[in-house]
Amino acid sequence: MSNLEKKEMEIFNSRFSNSVRDLEASGIRKIFEAAGPGSVNMGIGQPDFDTPEHIKKAAIKAINDGFTGYTPGPGYLELRNALSNKFKTENEIDVGVDEIIVTSGASEAIFLALSSLINPGDEVLIPNPGFVSYSSTVKILNGKVIGVSLNEDMTIDVDSVLEQINPKTKALIMNSPGNPTGAVESEENIKALAEIATDMDITIISDEVYEHFIYEGVHKSPAKFSENVITVNACSKTYAMTGWRIGYAAADVKYIEQMGKVHQYVQACANSIAQKAAYAALTGPQDSVKIMRDEFLKRRDILISGLKELQIECNVPKGAFYAFPKVENCEATVQKLLKAGLITTPGTAFGTNGKDHIRLSYACSIDDIEKGLEIMEKVL
Repeated sequence: MSNLEKKEMEIFNSRFSNSVRDLEASGIRKIFEAAGPGSVNMGIGQPDFDTPEHIKKAAIKAINDGFTGYTPGPGYLELRNALSNKFKTENEIDVGVDEIIVTSGASEAIFLALSSLINPGDEVLIPNPGFVSYSSTVKILNGKVIGVSLNEDMTIDVDSVLEQINPKTKALIMNSPGNPTGAVESEENIKALAEIATDMDITIISDEVYEHFIYEGVHKSPAKFSENVITVNACSKTYAMTGWRIGYAAADVKYIEQMGKVHQYVQACANSIAQKAAYAALTGPQDSVKIMRDEFLKRRDILISGLKELQIECNVPKGAFYAFPKVENCEATVQKLLKAGLITTPGTAFGTNGKDHIRLSYACSIDDIEKGLEIMEKVL
């Protein structure tokens, strides 16, 4: 490196935040943006269904009614009432409107939760492999990521959690059903982790955005068993509303108050029109959710059957819409598949323990799944 290059590097390093400068781009986005036209996309976790008509009509009505200004920071009251009812009836959690905050997607809710908890050097336990945003957000906030090993069925190893808790541990992030694994935590595991959170005085951040897409097992919220839980969810997956950017979090008011402080400065409030659409989603017909779930189950079975025929080892995902098959040299494999016209995601994007896997999303059409399997047969 020349003296000029060294000087430029010194200027670059001094100009930007260490935590952001050293942050890697999302492994999901990198592959997606590198794909050629016409590629089969099994790399992104987005339902290929349209947002239900009654939800879109509610948004149009909100525009025509002039509901286009700021809403209260935590979200407009009718929506929070609907969310309170949802938690009571679906999750068996008694949550008041003052214990709910509406956010710009689940991503903002996770950011608010972590930013309200972490001091520099604090440790956060994260499933390894786990969703890409968890570790990146902790690093942005100058916290320390501690990877939690998973069992063979890709559920959280409770003993691993216990072994790694120390005075610096602030939080444990859970995600059931899980991304990228499709694993569903058992009620026994959920209870055990909730008890740990209470006994060790740490906070669980429970990401439940795939709760309605379970094919084997039953969804349980850890907040049913402990007060030390921030429950994060969104309309994005459940109602095919990824671009509407409506998420929400529920927790004891002491958490919501601190999260609200950050929210008012980074966001002020979630989109007013999308909030009206979310209200229609929560209070209107739920047929579309069952239709999507049944279709994803059909697609899962086709994908898993195809992988089995190719003799590619893969746990049967019990929820969400991802498979996490084993492959050799995952990053090289992803590049080979990409050149052949199939977008997948390397397991390393989700943590070091994902190095022998790729993630396949079956939130795409059956036609695309079959094309993807054909490409995998040729390449692998």
